[in-house]
Amino acid sequence: MEVQIISRETIKPSSPTPFHLRTHKLSLLDDLAPPVTIPLLLFYSATHVNPSKTNLQLKQSLSKTLTHIYTFAGCLVHDSPTIIDCNDEGATFIEAQVAINMSVILQEAEFGQLLQLLPPCEENNNLGIQVNYFACGGMAICVCVSHAVADASAVAAFLQSWAAVACGINNNIADYKVIFDCSSVFPPRDLSGLWKALEETQDLIFRQDVVTKRFLFDGSKISLLRDEISKLCPISPSSLYFPTRFEAVSALLWKAMLDSVSENDQSSVYIGTSVNLRKRRNLPFLNRCVGNVSEFTMTELLTEEEKNLSYLAMKIHDSIAKVDDEHVKKLHEDGEYLKIIETAMKGFGKQWMFSFSSWCRFPFYETDFGWGNPIWVGTSLRLNRVGFFLDSFDGKGIEAWLTLPPEEMLKLEQDSGMLAFATFTPTTSQF
Repeated sequence: MEVQIISRETIKPSSPTPFHLRTHKLSLLDDLAPPVTIPLLLFYSATHVNPSKTNLQLKQSLSKTLTHIYTFAGCLVHDSPTIIDCNDEGATFIEAQVAINMSVILQEAEFGQLLQLLPPCEENNNLGIQVNYFACGGMAICVCVSHAVADASAVAAFLQSWAAVACGINNNIADYKVIFDCSSVFPPRDLSGLWKALEETQDLIFRQDVVTKRFLFDGSKISLLRDEISKLCPISPSSLYFPTRFEAVSALLWKAMLDSVSENDQSSVYIGTSVNLRKRRNLPFLNRCVGNVSEFTMTELLTEEEKNLSYLAMKIHDSIAKVDDEHVKKLHEDGEYLKIIETAMKGFGKQWMFSFSSWCRFPFYETDFGWGNPIWVGTSLRLNRVGFFLDSFDGKGIEAWLTLPPEEMLKLEQDSGMLAFATFTPTTSQF
């Protein structure tokens, strides 16, 4: 696939960041974010909008948006990594021409092709954008945001704000998201012990000889799966349980992975689930925070425990349900959360562990810059034994982006549950 760069420039905020906001402190959750960027790719069908006019609209609205979401226009301070210098350095903005029709990618999104549509990662930029024009007239707006600056929910909020400004909703941008220093809510901690544990495991977490594949769980198949899980529960008023989409798909994947490692001599298997804390703490302003406001909850399964889908789904449900205001407050007031992460990192190479991060219900498919909603949204974030869940186009299904070592991926694809409920080579049929 040939991708030709047409132009490249830096978009700065339309107004300078006030002096008292120039230094932004990172919270513990920001500090714990892995050193990666969050890539999002939004594909739009052929439009009659003039490309030059479209680019001007995107650039001007981006400049206005960065005035409000100013951490995206700054950079991390290298000799003080817990601080963002909101210096208005700006975001990289690239235009590119792709010499194929967009349908080639949408018929089967190949990981290597998606990488070519992303802006290059640059050390001094928290935000990079590449607008790709396809031969058919379709367009893909691809963004990469430093994870230290934002989680997936914050990236979704940024896109919503940018799109709103592009459509002329300038007066209401503050209704979308604002910056707030969360370091008082999630105070920074001494991470020296964690970094030492990471030195021993980072080769496993960031290993390159892995395979990333996308699996589609259609909405109708998820409904059947949820019904099956519910029927497996003991029938009594205290234990009636109907799983969410996320819980059902997570349980299916967990069971498939358990079966694939059953031959190994493992005493326990862990599942880490990312939980968005914005609505789980009794602090209304958290819902308007741009940053990392999510944390992992760990679920352990001993090898002698049950491994049916209902039991696994309920374990995931229970681990998420316990994350309420009091639980989160206690974890961070006592510094217990950091101890949990350190323990998990130290055990990563000794126990079998997989993590799920759900981006479902984030309004990626509502990102309308003035020429309609995207027809497909994807990602290319790759971490070993981590799965990212996105909504399918109709909002009923789930697209799971999974990364595993080749031998584990092969076993996963041969699992009877996966064969029954997942599509292994999904296409974007609405194109």
